[in-house]
Amino acid sequence: MGLKKMQSSLKLVDCIIEVHDARIPLSGRNPLFQETLGLKPHLLVLNKMDLADLAEQEKIMQRLEGEGLKNVIFTNCVKDENVKQIIPTVTGLIDSSHRYHRGENPEYCIMVIGVPNVGKSSLINSLRRQHLRKGKATRVGGEPGITRAVMSRIQVSERPLMFLLDTPGVLAPRIASVETGLKLALCGTVLDHLVGEETMADYLLYTLNKYQSLGYVQHYGLGSACDNIERVLKRVAVKLGKTQKVKILTGAGDVNVIQPDYPAAARDFLHTFRRGLLGPVMLDLDVLRGHPPAETVP
Repeated sequence: MGLKKMQSSLKLVDCIIEVHDARIPLSGRNPLFQETLGLKPHLLVLNKMDLADLAEQEKIMQRLEGEGLKNVIFTNCVKDENVKQIIPTVTGLIDSSHRYHRGENPEYCIMVIGVPNVGKSSLINSLRRQHLRKGKATRVGGEPGITRAVMSRIQVSERPLMFLLDTPGVLAPRIASVETGLKLALCGTVLDHLVGEETMADYLLYTLNKYQSLGYVQHYGLGSACDNIERVLKRVAVKLGKTQKVKILTGAGDVNVIQPDYPAAARDFLHTFRRGLLGPVMLDLDVLRGHPPAETVP
């Protein structure tokens, strides 16, 4: 539904800004965007750079360029970092596009696309703060899918006169692999309960250990790295005070056992990661190092 509507609006559009999460710069983008919207000048904005470990940024840029993405800007829309580069870049792209006839129409129209919850609305609000000295035009939701109104037209700049078409997040109908699906889920682009918070917490722990990103050890007072998710979640539950005493009947009578609230602990582990409190992370290091996820979803 979303893509068809976007396609029908393409006539009005001079340039496309695709927003994606900087923690997964190489995976999880909707490939249909490229096929469907590939005829217009295109800027890729990798948002939430403050949450991403960008030690390999140059390699990431080279890799994206190899995929035909020559215009890439890393941003943090909460702090308006690098957002000032966007309008000049877009203006340059449109002006050098041979399909563009300035003619009688003095305004630019840009379409903002992306999978859910990567910061499209935050980007629009940040642009308005920078160029119009105004704040929110779009509601920002921490849940995927909050931008409901398809194609609301929002002014973001006076000179040049520029409007953005905001679009709802559209996930690929078929996610390339289980691992890509889990990365998308960790970044909050899929509703948590669809994947399962404990499954995601387990994948998060595996990833943090694999890349030696061990901020969780100190944050939860674990003493050392651990690859047992149950043990980690038990520790998180105790730290949060999310435990209850349960009576268990045994042959020798009643025994009181402390029962950790695993779902609450998994939820906290995920939210803490998403807020950057476990340190910056690059979830696509495997792809960057040439180990693409092999397992595909049927």
